[in-house]
Amino acid sequence: MKYSIRKSVMSASALVAAMVLSGCGSLSHVTSNGTTDTPVFPDPQNVTFNDKQGTFPNRDSLNEVKAGMTKDQLYYLLGRPHFQEGFFGVKEWDYLFHFHTPKNGKNSVATCQFKVLFDEHYRAQSFFMRAVGEPNEICTLGQSKKIRQFDLDTDGVFAFDKSDLRNLTSTGRARLDNLVRRIGQIGTVESIEITGYTDPLGSDAYNRALSQRRAQTVRQYLGSQGIPMERMTTRGAGATTAYAQCDRRMGKTALIACFAPNRRVTLRVTGAGNTPADK
Repeated sequence: MKYSIRKSVMSASALVAAMVLSGCGSLSHVTSNGTTDTPVFPDPQNVTFNDKQGTFPNRDSLNEVKAGMTKDQLYYLLGRPHFQEGFFGVKEWDYLFHFHTPKNGKNSVATCQFKVLFDEHYRAQSFFMRAVGEPNEICTLGQSKKIRQFDLDTDGVFAFDKSDLRNLTSTGRARLDNLVRRIGQIGTVESIEITGYTDPLGSDAYNRALSQRRAQTVRQYLGSQGIPMERMTTRGAGATTAYAQCDRRMGKTALIACFAPNRRVTLRVTGAGNTPADK
């Protein structure tokens, strides 16, 4: 009888642990891609586990946290989350961390809240950190913001003088898919500025409109592949000679070919995480 009771208690404990790891509920509005525009942190006084005290994490382990990790991988690095956010379908984990830090020649402690958001497949995608109390430099993710630029040569992406999805070439779709892959290698993407450029042929008004439409089409395609639309802005810069300057006395065909490098879309991606390889 005692063995049966002990076995039942052990089974119940295992079930509770499994529910905590699998997780339900959400404080923030989390998209299927594991992102949110307004992360909501729980009250730091409402810590559920670790004797309601939070933990002193290993900073190296915290810096190992990357997008795409499973809950088990995060559990191995950071331990279980410190707040009870439900049992099934949990899309965010919250931690209360403490760090020893010297202050005025004395050892002090900085307290931070750390949040992880998961996508529909329960892979970590977004990370947020904030100080509890006085702001400090300790409560950062250890990943500085970086701006990465991707230049997309629009010749071979759009038919000449075209700008819509219907006129994307097969090569163009492959290039855009590769761009999606490279952006996906960045840990956390905060914003993407998409700027279209044309060659100097044609009027200024026409070129600005064409470059804007191409930028919008690129945004539309990236959004269809899972990149959050709300994080992307577009601008039509019109004509540029920054990439190639050509002799206007050339024949029309030769001049169009010469100006090809100027017909492009540039993406400036602001985020923190890994730097994707240039391939």
